[in-house]
Formats: sequence, C-alpha cells, structure tokens
Amino acid sequence: MISNAMRDQLASGSLIRKMFEEGSRLKKLYGEENVFDFSIGNPDLEPPREVFDALADLAENPTPGMHGYMSNNGYESTRRVIADRMSVKSGLRISPDAVCMTVGAAAAMNDVLHSITDPGDEIIVLAPYFMEYNGYIANHNGKVVIVDTDKRFNPSVDKIREAVTPRTKAIIINSPNNPSGVIYPASFLKELNTMLNSMDHVIHVISDEPYIDLAYDGIKVPCTLQHIDNLIICFSWSKSLSLPGERIGYTLVSPLHEDYKELTAAIVISNRSLGSVNAPAIWQKVIERAIDAKVDVANYQHRRDLLYSNIIDAGFNAIKPCGALYIFMNTPQGMSDEEFSAACASHKLLLVSGAAFAKPGYARLAFCVSEQTIINSRKAFFAVAKDLGISHKTEL
Repeated sequence: MISNAMRDQLASGSLIRKMFEEGSRLKKLYGEENVFDFSIGNPDLEPPREVFDALADLAENPTPGMHGYMSNNGYESTRRVIADRMSVKSGLRISPDAVCMTVGAAAAMNDVLHSITDPGDEIIVLAPYFMEYNGYIANHNGKVVIVDTDKRFNPSVDKIREAVTPRTKAIIINSPNNPSGVIYPASFLKELNTMLNSMDHVIHVISDEPYIDLAYDGIKVPCTLQHIDNLIICFSWSKSLSLPGERIGYTLVSPLHEDYKELTAAIVISNRSLGSVNAPAIWQKVIERAIDAKVDVANYQHRRDLLYSNIIDAGFNAIKPCGALYIFMNTPQGMSDEEFSAACASHKLLLVSGAAFAKPGYARLAFCVSEQTIINSRKAFFAVAKDLGISHKTEL
C-alpha cells in the first residue's frame, strides 16, 4: 500500500505534465508541425558555446579524481566562483561556505524547506505561483498559505502581513515570476524586508531565481541580496544555460541572515540526507568555466513578441511579461479555465490552465518553443477566437 499523501498526489497530478503528455500524443497522431504545444517550459535553445567547450575540454583532459565524491556542499572552487560573482553583484562579502551546490532548483528548495520546517509550519506563497511548491512544502509537513496578487500580478506587503501568524516560517518569492513573467520591483523587496524584520520571530525569504537572467526590454532584475536580510536564494542553470536535464543549481544564504551559521550547515546536511549527496561533479566544473555565459535572451524576447502578437491580434487579452519564459493570458469572460483549454485543444493549441498556478481565469503559454511553432500557431489563435465569437483586432 502506498501512503495516503502519495495517493492524493497521484490523484491531483500535475496539469503541466498532463498537457505535455497530451502534446506528445497529438504530435504522434498529426505531426509535430500541426500541434502548437505551449504547455511546458522546456527551453529549445541549445546551451551557449562556452558550455560545450568546457564539457569537451573536461572530457578530454580529466583531472584525476574529478568524478569522485567531494564535500556535500560541492567543490570549493565552484562555490568560490559563484560567491565571487554574487559578491560583485550584491556588494556584500559572500563566502563560498554560503553556497551549497544542488541537483537543480527543486533539490535546492527541498534542502531549504527540510532545514527550516517543523510539522505544521506555514509557508507563504504568492499567487500565481509554480505549483510544485505545494509538493515541496508537503514533503516536509509544512502548510501552504496562499496570498493573492493584484490584476497585474504584483504582490502587496499589507496582504502578506495579514497572512503572517506565529507559525509562519518562510515566504517564497519568484521573480521573474513563473507563470506571469512579472519582475518584483526593488521597492517591494525593501518594504517586504522592513515588514518581516518587524515581526517577533525570524521569517525566511526563499527566493526562487531560475529566471533571474531572463529579462527583456532592457529591464534590470533587482538583486534580492541587496534588499532582503533573512534571504536564501535557490538557483538553477536550467533556463539561463538551457540545462534543465542536467539538474545543476545551488542555494545561497545571505551573510546578513540571522541564522546564517546554523542554516548553512543544516542545508548541507539536508542535501545529504534527502539523497542528493552532492551535485553532479562534472557539471560543477562546467559551471566554473561557463559562469558568465548566457542563452540568447534577445531570441526569447523576439519569440515573446511574436506569441504576444498572436494572442492580442486574435482578440484575447494578456499583459506582456517582463521576464521568464511565459505569457499568462486572460481566459475569455464567462468561460471556465477547463472550457477555454478544451476550446484551444480542439485546434491543437495546448496551454496550461491558470488553476494550475492558483490563479483561475488565466492560461499559461511557454514561448521557449521554436519560432516556427509560434508562427504556425497564429491561425489556431484566430480559429479559437472565431469559435468563441471574439472579434479580432488584426487580419490573420
């Protein structure tokens, strides 16, 4: 018999993964060029040249013992490169001991939550949010507390304050945000820090930052380390280097954190006890050499603009995202998420319901797909609009 908790997870599943699997099924039936799958944030851009060069050199010129165990928090040389980079970025003095190399951001989040959460502790999340947070929090017997954002997906410190209780252990922020693409301004981060510091107990801020390098239109993403004291960063190179299958990331505890010494030690123990032991050795070494590389952000901005035009020109509504890899469009008034998803699927246009992100009335579309897919999908958006009686703004 499996556990009751796992039975509940099997029943609910992941709407994102279900749509991804449906896309795979339809592509086999109708051909990939006839299915417009915007369901999953799986970057289709190849990693930068620096990544391949580093990997090839490491394979051809291996260092003795390179593939063996290292400290559970990762190679000191890798952590130093990251610490030095973040020191320059933040203006703080970051020690390599603040960094723990992890198996992607998911493992990083679990390491952190395992280190801070007692059964029944409350973790605040800001809707819309990546729904895997629910599973991560449940893994450590925490309780999810959802705080809604406004119509432009900006959070309110006053609403967050109202949700704080004596059991509040942490708040998760994600900027640029999945699914909305909103970038939280420095003013919000400062106000949040002031409010949390006024509480009678430490409330950790867990900043999930896999999209930190993906910002558009010349917008700069505020450095959380500059504005929040009790901060723990969870980072992954899945998006910035197009390495989602390699699972390489890190945690970083701010040197200003009240529990810095205990917390950094606890995260390392969690990394071991949760089964990761250490992050992949060769990818740590690749990161050392390719730390300043980045995918073609301008390419993503171009694809964002193409997809946004498809949505708006067909007569639908959406806020153009400032970062990340998604557009979070409004569903037509009077339609449920499920009805709209079904209407789109009838034209082989696949997206993810806003309910999957605790924000009904919207749908998420990932634009990290081929440019041709976006171009070919234009006719599908217009066809869905026609079926729903929505007048478009521009001719097909």
